[in-house]
Amino acid sequence: QVQLVESGGGLVQPGGSLRLSCAASGSVFRFSTMGWYRQAPGKQRELVATISSAGSTYYVDSAKGRFTISRDNAKNTVALQMNSLKPEDTAVYYCYYNSGNRLWGQGTQVTVSS
Repeated sequence: QVQLVESGGGLVQPGGSLRLSCAASGSVFRFSTMGWYRQAPGKQRELVATISSAGSTYYVDSAKGRFTISRDNAKNTVALQMNSLKPEDTAVYYCYYNSGNRLWGQGTQVTVSS
């Protein structure tokens, strides 16, 4: 019922910035939590950041101080501003939606390389 559409992935140099966006459509639960997972080659998928409908945020330790998650509740969108990017941030990033049931988007590639 809910669909997630991601944008903003790409190639960036170490120390650079990138902004990911995700729009949820369909029967979106107004109190849903949204966020971002990522999966690097050969590694398990990990939770990067989440934001509740009230604006409460969570960040994985490696992202703290560098990434900022935000949302627009009226538009059902979530964004991840990624600054000071490192090669270790290279991964496929997945938009995440949690209304009780959990849903992930199709993924967008982020590559950090010089």
